[in-house]
Amino acid sequence: MLKEKRFEFILNQLESEEMVSYESLAEKLDVSEDTVRRDIDHLYKIGLLSKVRGGAIQRSKNPLTFEDRNSYLKREKDVIALKAQQFIKEEMTLFMDGGTTICAIVNYLPADIHLRIITSNAMLIPILENYPNIELVLLGGKYHKQTASTVGQTTCNEARSYIADLYFMGTCGVDSKFGISAVVKEDAEVKLAMLASAKKVVALANQDRLRVTESFKVCDVEQIDVLITNLATTDKSLDEFRHQPITLV
Repeated sequence: MLKEKRFEFILNQLESEEMVSYESLAEKLDVSEDTVRRDIDHLYKIGLLSKVRGGAIQRSKNPLTFEDRNSYLKREKDVIALKAQQFIKEEMTLFMDGGTTICAIVNYLPADIHLRIITSNAMLIPILENYPNIELVLLGGKYHKQTASTVGQTTCNEARSYIADLYFMGTCGVDSKFGISAVVKEDAEVKLAMLASAKKVVALANQDRLRVTESFKVCDVEQIDVLITNLATTDKSLDEFRHQPITLV
């Protein structure tokens, strides 16, 4: 099928379904997922759709609500969450921001673990009610409905008053040249505050966040210590990050 015909097909699918995945489009078009990914990248660059993890949505629907993002690509998030467990030790103080993969990480914590979790993520409150030995510190500030988290100067100032052993950073875009970026400016500011007060930073990225740049820069890739994805560490998609002074997991 000609490239232009594929573009038309993708846009027509979005009209009827509002959200499409690389996998489903590849099957319907009888092409590889890499081909679909390039098509969607092109349509995104000319402003005809918005990219999300694993596919695309109508431009008018972006950004998704926290609930939409939290349920999307659950299997991949679970892989990342399980990989993250190796970095969590008893009695640690953790920063956790508003990323949806954070909820998956918490769901896999041992029931009796002793931790202090400092977070802007309001969705962690009902989850952590089931963990008697975890001290939850919810940062103050303005509640941001889209990210289901607190944001603003108060949030950032409170984050800077702590020193965390580990910071689990949710990401919107991870690019070897342009670094880690966010869709929402206030979200980027909170990430920066946590980054500045953490001894070790572990960034979390589904494969569809790789080679993606969003509008608001958080930091360069070399400012994180670990990058966890749902991919095998030998995957070619990670090749461009191998020259960086970070650990790939």
